[in-house]
Formats: sequence, structure tokens, C-alpha cells
Amino acid sequence: MSQGKIPKRSEIADKFKWKLEDIYADNELWEKDFSKVKEAAKTLETYKGSLGSSGSKLLEVLDLYFGMRRLFEKVYVYAHMRSHEDTTNSLYQGFADRADALSTEISSASSYITPEILDVPEEKLNKFISENSGLELYRTFLNEILRNKPHVLSAEQEQILAMTGEVLQSASSIYNMINNADIKFPTIKDENNEEKEITKGRYIPFMECSDRRVRKDAFEGLYSTYMAQKNTFAATLSSNAKADMFRSKARKFSSAREAYLFEDNVSTDVYDNLISTIHSNMNLMYRYVKLRKKMLKLDELHMYDLYTPIVQNVSMKIPYDEAVETVKKALAILGPQYIKDLTDGFNSGWIDIYENEGKRSGAYSWGCYDSHPYVLLNHTDTLDNMFTIAHEMGHSMHTFYSNKKQPYQYAEYKIFVAEVASTFNESILMNYMLKNTTDKTQKMYLLNHYMESFRGTVYRQTMFAEFEKIVHEMIESGKAATAESLCRIYHDLNVKYFGNDIVVDDYIDIEWARIPHFYSSFYVYKYATGFSAATSLSTQVLNNGEPALKKYLNFLTRGGSDYPLNLLKDAGVDMSTPKPIEDALKVFESVLDQFESLI
Repeated sequence: MSQGKIPKRSEIADKFKWKLEDIYADNELWEKDFSKVKEAAKTLETYKGSLGSSGSKLLEVLDLYFGMRRLFEKVYVYAHMRSHEDTTNSLYQGFADRADALSTEISSASSYITPEILDVPEEKLNKFISENSGLELYRTFLNEILRNKPHVLSAEQEQILAMTGEVLQSASSIYNMINNADIKFPTIKDENNEEKEITKGRYIPFMECSDRRVRKDAFEGLYSTYMAQKNTFAATLSSNAKADMFRSKARKFSSAREAYLFEDNVSTDVYDNLISTIHSNMNLMYRYVKLRKKMLKLDELHMYDLYTPIVQNVSMKIPYDEAVETVKKALAILGPQYIKDLTDGFNSGWIDIYENEGKRSGAYSWGCYDSHPYVLLNHTDTLDNMFTIAHEMGHSMHTFYSNKKQPYQYAEYKIFVAEVASTFNESILMNYMLKNTTDKTQKMYLLNHYMESFRGTVYRQTMFAEFEKIVHEMIESGKAATAESLCRIYHDLNVKYFGNDIVVDDYIDIEWARIPHFYSSFYVYKYATGFSAATSLSTQVLNNGEPALKKYLNFLTRGGSDYPLNLLKDAGVDMSTPKPIEDALKVFESVLDQFESLI
């Protein structure tokens, strides 16, 4: 693909696009299912007040509810993925808005279910299950409702709370429209002195450029644009946190953080262990920053010097097809069935590969129970982008195997374990490349990439997690989250995490404004915990072979059939302790040692 002007969606060949037609062959079919979901929601409301009457009635309602959710998931995913192809496409933006509104509608229609189930005495509920074999499928679901009992409101209050859903998501919607559709960045001159527009897809390649002037211009061009709208971004982030606070208070949690972690049955100790363990190992990050400054031969290291490889004159431009083949070779250790299914995914329209005008930035894996998984990329032929392929296909294979093995009710895995399979793939790919690289300079380049994974996934995401914690606690204590206060907090965290061997440029203070994950609250810490778990599991598979592989492949099939900490413990890692994070940081130290030995 040309790296010049960003093409329009219509200018990209179909072979580079995902096949959303596998979900709906045309928009008319989507409309029909949209109507079916609306009708199902109306039907569901007619059962209100009847759940405690008999086990057969309870089963009828649960079958209707999950059938509606399953169809709605299909409707919702299609609408939003179509809108992500081009966020300026008004037709599919309309589809996405209607799907969002429908989400609120079905939440309202089903809001009585949990309160009514909780009104049924536990002894009577168990009798319902024993007398109705169909209810056995829902035992785990019903047990989870009982766990949530202290945080469930009356049926009337639940309905009101459900009706606020769309309003409470408005900050996120506004942010996404500004950040993906409306924001425009300036042009800069690239290393060949050609005018190039800064885009979110091009930004990291610019920051990896060996020409420092290009890095500085891209850094200042991007962040000056965000800085010009700092008050708007502060308002959306503050509103999102206030919505979190409202929901957590309504559900009788002590904080938004506790509420979000409760969903995974994870205590706030896990979150705090992560931050405190990283704080205790800042010396490794400071050592890496000092090494980076030395290798780049700079009197002053700046924030725009953090992404460029510290090993220069290494050409690792990797076209998409080559990247795919390398990923497949690396992951062959997972067995022939895994590789067959992975190859089918690459060849069967799972992936949307290249950037186009208006396309959602970044990368993700998504889908619904009744489709294969999908992957959105903005591929630019870099080493990092090859690791992104391995990462996102790790997500997709986890989804593929969970959907295949689990019933709809328990197929979706919790976000806490979501980053394990993706990061596991990255770890295996890195091991493969280091093992098959004899060139000293290329090996150093790869080790640098690995160190960057630790910086970007363990330290950086923990810094994000600490930022979220501080901001939410500030708002929960009644303080205003202004652009100035948010920038000050973010600046101080950069100083803490990077140390004295780097200049913390003023423009980095606004970086929080370009992080969309802050609108999926208390999500980012799971990147760091997931990376730690994946580092441990991949090491076990590489060192112990078949027994460890069998446990790992079983983990991929279990979806959300148990709590995340239990799933990981069965796979071979205990995330209730700081040990996995400490073990991951030992690997980071080892990588630093290996790199320094090659200098």
C-alpha cells in the first residue's frame, strides 16, 4: 500500500477488507433483526412480576432474554464495525446510534430480571433448578446474580438506571467523534522532505523515524492539536468519570474502581499490588531510559525520543504477507490445529488491514457469537505492526475457541483475561525471532523491541492505571478535573515513571487526551497484569512443552465459564499475588542484561 495520501474506503481493494457480509449479507437483513430485537424486548416486558411463580416461567424468561441478547449482539457489532470503517459515513453512524439506543431499550426491558430473581428465596431457586433440567445451564449465571445481591436495586430503580444508559455513555460518544472524525492534524516534512499529513496511523512510524527533526515535528504537531482542544477533552474525560461515580454510588460501591473490578471478582488489592510492585522496580525503567540516552548519543533525551529504535541502520520493513507468514511459523509451537484455524482466519475475511480516511484508529479484535472473530488493523509494514497482527489474532483465536466450546451464556471472557492470549502470542513471536536471528545488530534491535514491550505494556499501562485512579479519586472527593489539573497530574506521573535522564516536555502533559481506553474505565491495568500472566505462561510452554501447552489451550476454550483468577490459576499462574508481575520484571531485567552484553 502507498504511504502517501490516505485513501478513501472505496479506493481500497476488497481483498484487504474484512467481510462483514458474513454477519449480514445486506443492510435489509440487519433492519429485520433490529426489529426482531425490539419486538423481543417488548415481549420480555410482559413477563414482569412472574419470575418467582415457577421454574418453567423462569426458564422461559431466561431463554427469551439470552436469545434477545444474542441477536442484539449481532446487530450491535455489525452497526459499530461498519461505522468504524469510515466514521464520517452518516448511514452507518446512524446504525451505530440506533444500536446504542436499542441497547438502552433492552436494558430497560430486562431490568426487572435480576431484582425478581433476588426476591426468590435461595432454597426455592435451587428447587426450581432441580425440577427443571433446562435451568441447569443457568446455574452459574444465577450464582453470579446472588454474588451481586448487595449491589442490585429494586426493579423500579433498576429500570430508571437502565434508562440512563445512553446518557451516561454520551461523553464517550462525543470523545470518539472528536478524536476519530473531527480532529485534523497538520502536515510535516518527512525524512525525504516530502509533505505528509500526521494521522494517528502514521504517528508512531513518525516517532520511530531515525531523523530527530521528524520525531520532534510529529510530536509537537500531534500534541499541539490536542492542546488546542484541551478544555473540551477535559470536559469529556471528567464527564465520563462522573458517570462512573454515579453508577458506582447508585449500586452502593465505595468507589468506581471497586465497581469495575467487582465485575471480574477481582479485589482492589490486585490493582494496588500492580502499582506498588512497579513503584518498587522503577530502577529498571530508569536504567532503560539511561541506556536509551546513551545509545542515541544525546545530551538530552526527550519524550519524542522514546519510540525510535536505539539500534540504528537496521532495516526491518515487513510487508503484511511476510508478517503473516512469520507469525504462523512462530506460533507453530501451539500445534497443527491452532495453525490450521489461524490460517483459515487470515484467508477468510477476518481482517481489515489498511488505513483509510475516517477509519477508526488503532487495532482491535471483535465479533459476535454467531460470526467468526474480526480484526481491525491500520497496518504500516513495521516490526511493531507484525506484533500487532500476532496480538490481535491471539484475541481472535481465544474468542474463536471459546465460542466453539462454550454456550452463548458463558462464551465471552472477562476483560481481565482478555490480554493474556494476545500477549502470549507476542511473547512466542519474540522468542522465535530471537532464536532465529544470528545477526548481532538485528538481535539488539529485537531486544530493544522487547524492552519497548515492557515499557509500553507494563510500565506505561500501569502509569495510565495510576492516572485513572488519581483522577477518579479526585472527582469522587469533589474536586474539579480541569485541563490544568489533569495536565499537572499527567506531567508528574511522567516524571515519576521515567526519572531524571529524560526531559519531560510540556506537550506530553496532554497525552491523556489521545488515549481512548480512558473511556473504558479501569481497563488499562489489565494490559499490565495480562502481560505478566502471558510472560509466565509462554515461558512455561517453551520450557515444559506438552503439559503446559495442554493447560494453555484448555484456557483458550473456557471463555467466561469461571472467574478470571480461577481460569488463570488453572492455566498455571496465580494473579492474586505480586509474583507474576515480579517474574515479568525479572524477564525485563534479563533482556536489559542481554542487550548490554552485546554493546
